Amino acid sequence: MSRTQQGDTADSITSQDPARDEPKKAKSRRPPNTAFRQQRLKAWQPILTPKTVLPLFFIVGVIFAPIGGLLLYASAQVQEISIDYTNCNTTAPQARLDYDPSQGNDLEPIPASRVSAKFSQSMKTAPQWGWAREQYNFSSGVTQDTSVCILSIDIPNDIKPPILFYYRLTNFYQNHRRYVKSVDIQQLKGNVRTADDLNSGDCTPLAVAPNGKPYYPCGLIANSMFNDTFGQLTLDNAVQDANGNEINFYNMTVAGTSWAHEGDLYGKTKYKPSEVVPPPNWQEQYPNGTYGDSLPDLHTWEQFQVWMRTAGLPTFSKLYQRNDNDVLRQGTYRLKIYDRYPVEKYKGTKSILISTRTVMGGKNPFLGIAKLGDHTYLTWNNDQPSTATTTGRAGGA
Repeated sequence: MSRTQQGDTADSITSQDPARDEPKKAKSRRPPNTAFRQQRLKAWQPILTPKTVLPLFFIVGVIFAPIGGLLLYASAQVQEISIDYTNCNTTAPQARLDYDPSQGNDLEPIPASRVSAKFSQSMKTAPQWGWAREQYNFSSGVTQDTSVCILSIDIPNDIKPPILFYYRLTNFYQNHRRYVKSVDIQQLKGNVRTADDLNSGDCTPLAVAPNGKPYYPCGLIANSMFNDTFGQLTLDNAVQDANGNEINFYNMTVAGTSWAHEGDLYGKTKYKPSEVVPPPNWQEQYPNGTYGDSLPDLHTWEQFQVWMRTAGLPTFSKLYQRNDNDVLRQGTYRLKIYDRYPVEKYKGTKSILISTRTVMGGKNPFLGIAKLGDHTYLTWNNDQPSTATTTGRAGGA
């Protein structure tokens, strides 16, 4: 075999040797060459000209303008009255606790800046107020001398149900991070939480009382619960209903003020009354500041559930009571408010709001204004306070 043939044979054997090292490919961080990975997807890029933009705006306006008009119309159908009764016992005149026609009226008109009303007919008499003192009896048996704010409200026309009664607070930041966190979910569900459990939880600084017993319920939200009490709307002069029956007052109930199934978040507690103490702001309602023979049932206490649903804005309304069946008859009503909630401490105000609703909920023209696109309602043209309404039921109750 010649030397040339031997070399060719060696090269052939070497090329077929699997153990022979082949050159490694260099790693690349380049994405695959696809339309998606290389951002080459097909797209439509319109050329914006007056001929294309103006017709589009016109079509959108034709669609949204009627919707906005209907929403504004629905909001305008809501009848309501709001009265700010802050500092009633220092601003209003002292008056008799109960109305006596033979002795005349000793109330005075409420300043117009404190009243906002919208009815189908004009009010004949401006709302009036006064204050008095009365012994208030708590359900626990404790009696307390309480300041009573007396409001006289003229309802100029019959109002169909539902009638919703709210209280409104301003400058109260329920959305503060520390405030929102100050609650123990397991305790609200009825589970026993020891002092150590609460001290290591989120209820601080109102987790455990100085005597070492847990607060029930603990936390800042529960402790700051609104505690003004509203009486019945009582007519100065009785009226007759459609059946000829005499009506002396308008009855409202707290049932149905919380959302459906909201009570499922709360349970009947497993604590014994002797194992816990009320929050500091609750203690005036209980003998010696301690629970007696029973504890509040948070599962059925709707007013507590409404309060614990924190509002997102510093001005908010929460549903207190309602009437879904009876017409609110025309007439002059008196309302007693047992005034205990100290809004002056945080420079806030408190008001009552008696309102109806429509298919769109309560009075709120925002959606209608947004659909109409009226620039005169922009915030820098028409400064409005931030408000939020905490309603009674889903769907705008």
